[in-house]
Amino acid sequence: MIVVFYLTALITVGSTIMVITRSNAVHALLYLVVSFLSASFLFFLFGAPFVAALEVIIYAGAIMVLFVFVIMMLNIGKTAAKIERSVFEAKAWIGPAVLVLIIAAELMYVVLGSGMKVVSVTNVSPQKVAINLYGPYLIGVELAALLLLSGMVGAYHLGRRKRTVVHRFLRENER
Repeated sequence: MIVVFYLTALITVGSTIMVITRSNAVHALLYLVVSFLSASFLFFLFGAPFVAALEVIIYAGAIMVLFVFVIMMLNIGKTAAKIERSVFEAKAWIGPAVLVLIIAAELMYVVLGSGMKVVSVTNVSPQKVAINLYGPYLIGVELAALLLLSGMVGAYHLGRRKRTVVHRFLRENER
């Protein structure tokens, strides 16, 4: 079991490094999905299947869809079309596919019975997670919410189009 943990941790760190070092945004997103999946498997190994499922649903699912839409909306012209064509090349998928296959093999090894007993695993219910989040860690949750809100407000102000204010008397002259 310790070998599975170290191999998954190595995949997590390696794919995260690949996210940082890729110049193509789509390739970085592929490695980011692998990073999220391997982090979720680490949570599963630690005995937190609820957190692992949330990691897959929220991060590897919803957040990645948003990232893909943002990349699609930032169409830069001819270079964007060239980058989009590079997604369909096999070399873009080989690295992430191999890493995901290793994680899937590890998952099958753990789930189907490795013959090893997991030491002191306790299941954490969603109710216990909620009680802990909104109990002693309430300030941390509120600070994270404020940080996300300020990020959304900043993104709105940076992304909005500047309007030129034209006086109503000058508008007639522009036609």
